[in-house]
Amino acid sequence: MNIGEFKQVNGRLLGWIATRNMDLPRLGLRKVESSNERAPVFEILALNVGNRWVQVGALWEAFAKNTTGEAFLQGSIDDPSLPEPLPIALFGDDAEGFRVAWRRQQPRDMFAPVSRGARREDAMGGEGGFGASTAGDDGGLVGAGGAFEDQFPD
Repeated sequence: MNIGEFKQVNGRLLGWIATRNMDLPRLGLRKVESSNERAPVFEILALNVGNRWVQVGALWEAFAKNTTGEAFLQGSIDDPSLPEPLPIALFGDDAEGFRVAWRRQQPRDMFAPVSRGARREDAMGGEGGFGASTAGDDGGLVGAGGAFEDQFPD
């Protein structure tokens, strides 16, 4: 669902985000200059009631997990006045502008594999799920170095 946009205005990326309960009519994106690979690409600034720019979020570069591998910006807007952070994604570029999209986050699958710094296939031994089966065609245990009964004394 598109909820806003950012466009170049006098050399600055300015825009807005609006939902049924929230209206942020004056937002800006400030480029982050950093050599740290984990630094955000942009800080999100909002004009507050005192007419001052304050940081309310950040955006990092991400890539689509489909076959296109499209680059986009992903982050959130958060402020003490909000009941919870607003996750957003921006599609487009600096020159043509960005469309702001929002999607309700799905509950995390507590049984999904967790990999830190490795590809998903590598983290699961290349098999997916819980790994390769230890059952043979006849249903007996295979590849465990002995019969199942030999591993547990009576």
